[in-house]
Amino acid sequence: MKVCIPVAENEGLNSVVYGHFGSAPLFVLVDSETMTVEPLTNRDQDHVHGACSPLRALAGRQVDAVIVGGIGAGAVNGLQRAGITVYHSPTQTVADAVAQFNQGRLPKIGLENACTHHGGGGCHH
Repeated sequence: MKVCIPVAENEGLNSVVYGHFGSAPLFVLVDSETMTVEPLTNRDQDHVHGACSPLRALAGRQVDAVIVGGIGAGAVNGLQRAGITVYHSPTQTVADAVAQFNQGRLPKIGLENACTHHGGGGCHH
């Protein structure tokens, strides 16, 4: 399964999960079976707040799941429309996040617990 994780720096499996999907400088794409890592620059990092285009950010790359520290409702909605499930992982390494993902231990993020930054919401970062 191809998993996308936002990070600040590409340190492979030792990269730290970034606090927010839309503002992450880059992503690492991880094959959850082989644990191979491929970096991908965030193509939508400079978007207007609340107007993240997650598919543009991913440059059209096909992923099965996204693991994040936090994510806005617009990005969650866009990913869900594309059939991509979003999971929450506290700040930890990519290797730890993927291991927990493989064990089915990461909670899903939906619109009801996405970041709002305007009071309420379930922002995790």
